[in-house]
Amino acid sequence: MSAEPVRVALVEDNEVFREALELLLGLRSDIDVVGSVGDGSKVADLCRQLDPDVVVMDFRLPALDGVEATRALRAACPEVAVICLTASANLREVDALFEAGAVACLTKDEHLDTIVDAILSAAGNN
Repeated sequence: MSAEPVRVALVEDNEVFREALELLLGLRSDIDVVGSVGDGSKVADLCRQLDPDVVVMDFRLPALDGVEATRALRAACPEVAVICLTASANLREVDALFEAGAVACLTKDEHLDTIVDAILSAAGNN
């Protein structure tokens, strides 16, 4: 009996990082990357269209930052878990992300296994 893969959407403005993460996560049988955008203002529409279980959200984004985009996403799709993945965020920014509804905040230099574990945990599959 195999569980359905976790549906993941990526919100990341660095195209190279976004494509690399999409490729690496796409190699896993327990994760299905259903879409990605490079702009925080598009995340609510992405969520409505693709119905992900988890959104991996960058903190520093054009248009809306990670906090604003997380708030918009949680308002549009309250059942979706948000994991923030950032190059750098100070304690106040991390606190704001959690207040906006993020369930985890990781740095981009984490091991892929740590990111995967956070995705699976956020989806309730770990």
